[in-house]
Parts: sequence; C-alpha cells; structure tokens
Amino acid sequence: MKSMTGYGEASQNVHGARVTVQIRSLNHRHLDLQLRVPREYLSFEEEIRKSLRERISRGRVDVFINRYAAKAQSRKLDVDEALVGQYIAGIMQLKKKYRLAGEIGVSLLSNIPDLFHVRELEVNAADERSALLKALGSALKNLERSREREGGHLKADMETQIGHLKRITGALEEGALEIAVRFQKGSVAEGENGLRADREIVDVTNTLLKGDVNEEIVRLKTHVAALTKVIREREPVGKKIDFMLQEVNRELNTISSKVPQLSIVQLVLQGKERVEKIREQTQNIE
Repeated sequence: MKSMTGYGEASQNVHGARVTVQIRSLNHRHLDLQLRVPREYLSFEEEIRKSLRERISRGRVDVFINRYAAKAQSRKLDVDEALVGQYIAGIMQLKKKYRLAGEIGVSLLSNIPDLFHVRELEVNAADERSALLKALGSALKNLERSREREGGHLKADMETQIGHLKRITGALEEGALEIAVRFQKGSVAEGENGLRADREIVDVTNTLLKGDVNEEIVRLKTHVAALTKVIREREPVGKKIDFMLQEVNRELNTISSKVPQLSIVQLVLQGKERVEKIREQTQNIE
C-alpha cells in the first residue's frame, strides 16, 4: 500500500552537463501530471509522461527537470580567420600604396567587427535522452520508496482502526443475539430507555432480529475481514478501500434502523466513527 504523498529526485551526467529530475506527489482523486522541462527536452515530453503513467496511477504529480552545464562546455568560440587574412592583406596594401608607418598588432585585429563568433554546441539527442530517462527512472524509484514509507505509517493506523471495527462487530453480534433471546421470552427492558412489547410486536421484531440483522452482521464481518487483507496489497487500493467503507457504513445503518436499542445504536456510532477515521486516511492512499 502506497501513500499519494512522496518525493524523489536523481541526477545523471552527460557530456559535461548534469540532468536533474525532481518528482513531488500529493493527494488527488485522479492522476494529474504537471511537467516543467527545459527547451532541449521538449521533444521527450510525451515519453516522460508515458513513464510516469506506467508507475503512478493516482495523485497530483509535479515533475521538475533541469539541465545544468558550464558555459565553457556548452559554447564554442569561432574565429573568422579568412576575414583576418583579408584585413591584413588590405592593411598591407594601404601601407604600401600610401607609405604608411606602423605595425599590424593584436590590438588592431581584435577590433575587427564580427571577427569572433560564439555559438551554442549542439547536444547529442540520443545521449541526452538516455541520461534523462535514467535520471527519471531513478527519481521514480526514490519516489516509490518515499510513498511506501508513508503508506506503511497509514497502514499501521488503519490496522488499529480495523481492529476496533472487529471488536465492535463482535459486540454487535452478541448484543443483537441477546436482544433476540429476550424478545423470545416475551419482553425487552433496557432501563428507562427499554422497550415493552406485546406478543404480536415481539413476534415481528423477533423475526427481523433472527433473519435480516443476522445477515447484515455476517456481511459486516466479511467486509471488515476484506479490509484487513486489502490494506496489505502492494497495488493501488485507495478506491477499493473507499468502496468497502461505503458497504460497512451501509450495514451499520441498516442494523441501527432494525434494532433501535440504545446499546446497539451506541455500538453503531462507535463503528461509524472508526469508519470515518479510516476514510480520512484513505484520502491519501493511491
């Protein structure tokens, strides 16, 4: 079981540059991918999204990709030597024609317009793609470890709440059985809040208790047992747990409506409280 909250990062070197990938995930009902990639990697965006969708099924996922390179390593200075030659030839021609004095030095040549040209080095697309995907894969692994750690904490708390649900279910079963037995004897009394029924009402209520409520308690026990198993699964289970909790609530509501005894209603309220605590945790489960 994994939490939807987590963080992972990784980096990879390529041709003197460093590619970094940072991934942050948060709660969300569906999968919401938000990518920020440098211009050099725009052509890889769909491939990045595909890798993310294969590993993550739910949550808001922010991905930050950067490429860091030293300026000297990413640029090259070109000198237009042909232009230099033309300037020197032209100056020598003027010196000879007009008998000019002076030498041709570096200071003179460095002032020639457009003599130097700085250009960005082209990146090797295949190498850049390989480095990017390696960094992405490592960042995803780190994200998964983070989400699994957080999921472990959520699982421990859920196990505690499910344990309470099991005890409440057992108490409901015993309580409903006790009331059914008392109805069979022809009267029910629970202090000032108890019920007093004649034989006709007793027969009707007794039928409900022995049949319908029994079935609800059996289903309730089944749902609680299923919850215990599902939280141990490694695959995404958030939506599955949410559905099971709806079923647990349904059974609890039915039991309280069919057996409106104070002791039963109190147990149902306790059960619904535990269900709500589990539901709160489920909001952060993938």
